[in-house]
Amino acid sequence: MDIGSATPLAAFIAGVISILSPCVLPLLPVIFAYSTSKGKLRPLAIVSGLSLSFVFMGIITSAFGSLFQQYLMYLTAFAGIIVILMGLTLLFDLGTFNSIGRLSGKQFKENGLMGGLLLGISLGIIWIPCVGPILASILSLVAIEGDLLYGAFLLFVYSMGLGIPMLVIAYSANISSSKLSLIAKYDMYLKKVVGFVLVIVGIWMLYTNVLIRL
Repeated sequence: MDIGSATPLAAFIAGVISILSPCVLPLLPVIFAYSTSKGKLRPLAIVSGLSLSFVFMGIITSAFGSLFQQYLMYLTAFAGIIVILMGLTLLFDLGTFNSIGRLSGKQFKENGLMGGLLLGISLGIIWIPCVGPILASILSLVAIEGDLLYGAFLLFVYSMGLGIPMLVIAYSANISSSKLSLIAKYDMYLKKVVGFVLVIVGIWMLYTNVLIRL
C-alpha cells in the first residue's frame, strides 16, 4: 500500500491526535461526569454513537469515491490537494476550529443507553470543526480507495482512536478538566507536526499518482 493510501494504524493515531483538540479534550470530564451519573454503561453508548457517525461518513465517502474510480487520477489529485490544504491549516493554525464545536452532555435530557447513543452521534457531527483537518484528510484518502467496507472499517478504527481515550477519561475519577486543559495546550505543537506530515503526504500523492503520469 503506497503513501497515498490510508492505513488502520495511521487512522487510529489520527483519532488519538484528534481528541487532543482544545475544544474536545477539556470538555470530556464534564460530559462524562454527567453521563456516568445516568448509568455506568452510558459512556460506552456515547462512544458507540460517535463510532456510528464516523463509520457513516466513511461509507458515504467511499460510495462517492467508487462512483468516480474511472477518474482515479483526477480523484487522487483532488484528494492530494485537500490533504495539502488540511496540512497547511494545521501547520499555520488557520480557521476557527478551537472556537466552535463545544457541547455539554447536560444539553441532552434522554437518560440511559439511548440518550448516550444519541449524544455520541451528535458529538460526531458537532465536533467536526474541531477535528476537521485530520478527518478531512482521512476521508480524502478513503474516497480514493472507493471500497465501502474498507472505508467503514477505517473510520471505525479512527473512532476507536478517539473512543478508547474517552473511555479511559470517563472511568478515571482523578482526571479533571483542568488537567486535560494543560495537556491540550501542547496540541498546537502536535498539530504543526501532523500538518507538516500531511503536506508531505499530499505532495507525494500528487507526484506519484499525477505528475509522473503526465
